[in-house]
Amino acid sequence: MVVEAGMSDMEHGGRVRVAASGRRVTRASRRFVLLAGGPALVALLMLSACTSTNKGGAAHSTAGGTTQDAGQRSSSSTPPATSAAALPKAVITAAPAGGTAVSPIQPVTVAVADGKLTSVKLLNPEGKVVSGALAADAKSWKSTEVLGYSKTYTLSALAVDADGRPATKSTHFTTLTPANMTMPYLQRPGGFSLDNGATYGIGIVPVVHFDESITDKRAAEKALLVTTTPHVDGVWNWVDGQNAHWRPRAYLVPGTRVTVAAKVYGVQMGSGLYGQSDQSVSFTVGASHIAVADDITHTVRVFFGGKLVRTMPTSMGRGGFVQGKNGPIPLWTMPGTYTVLTHENPAIMSSDSYGLPASSPAGYGPEKIYWSTKISTDGIYLHELNATIWAQGHTDVSHGCLNMNTANAQWYFQHSVVGDVVQVIHTGGVPVQVWQNGDWTVPWSKWVTGSALH
Repeated sequence: MVVEAGMSDMEHGGRVRVAASGRRVTRASRRFVLLAGGPALVALLMLSACTSTNKGGAAHSTAGGTTQDAGQRSSSSTPPATSAAALPKAVITAAPAGGTAVSPIQPVTVAVADGKLTSVKLLNPEGKVVSGALAADAKSWKSTEVLGYSKTYTLSALAVDADGRPATKSTHFTTLTPANMTMPYLQRPGGFSLDNGATYGIGIVPVVHFDESITDKRAAEKALLVTTTPHVDGVWNWVDGQNAHWRPRAYLVPGTRVTVAAKVYGVQMGSGLYGQSDQSVSFTVGASHIAVADDITHTVRVFFGGKLVRTMPTSMGRGGFVQGKNGPIPLWTMPGTYTVLTHENPAIMSSDSYGLPASSPAGYGPEKIYWSTKISTDGIYLHELNATIWAQGHTDVSHGCLNMNTANAQWYFQHSVVGDVVQVIHTGGVPVQVWQNGDWTVPWSKWVTGSALH
């Protein structure tokens, strides 16, 4: 047997070596010599090729098999996987889930599947809790407080599954910022306010006045609500871009309770235009009072509950036209159905108020006129004027008002309420217009066409 002296082939890079016998041995001949060394040597070489020893002395495979310490090395470099059984089954969802430009009137909701909610908190930017209600089964929660414009809210929720394992949910969102806002004012014709708790006549007409022009009248009208007890159907009529009037087909029944609400907060009523605040008012309808001014008999007959209670001589508008600052002015007491707008004692009257100079031959005022009951926005009254007693009950001499003696004017002033009906019949001129307080003059078939929803 030939034994090579010196280092291994791997360490010498395969260069030619000199054997102990002095012969030159090439790499090929060395391999032949080693193989010729017998079974013992072959076995030793196989063992060297299949195993190695680490520094700790543990043997492990270098041929791709499972090592004896593989489990130990794996546990030291990778954490054990969490058991699926340890994860909570409860899943919490929330709406809105986040984002910006969220509607402040959209309720915030939280729900849980496979579990029950144990805590829900919605905080405003100041850290105050927004009120909400948890369902009896603890499966859902809903906010009960209207949110603000341009605010960021933070929501956190906690739930547990049937095994008591907790699940959490956190989110935040920001409400929209309006480019412009409009305020609704609850009024009656003439720009007078509707007073909460008041009693009005059977012809009262609620008005919603917006301080901005409304371009999406359909959206706005959906937010205008009238509730009556007993129930009566009525319709809104847009007389212009800022004012909507409401009335039923017939006069309201005495004793009816009415609530008018403009629930416009958060409602978009035009490009970038949102409602500023909700408004609401409630009132009661009083007894039936209807006055009929007849230009044939030159009288005003007053009916309470359908019964004639007083007949008062009057002198109404003389008719024709007079030239004013802006053109011809009619001098009729226009026919149609009016309502009482307000009471003034005295009223300061001047023809300048409707474009007829007081200095002109047909002009007058300013002067104090007592026991004045106003029925039109442009200045028609039932009022005292003893200077025309000679004409009352016989002929018409006024500029449009209904002149009466002091006793009759005072009686009507004291026995009428805002919203009472005044019907003017058998006079000349065009009918009283809606802008003048002629809502009830408009036929029902035409009235409903003024609604954005019909």
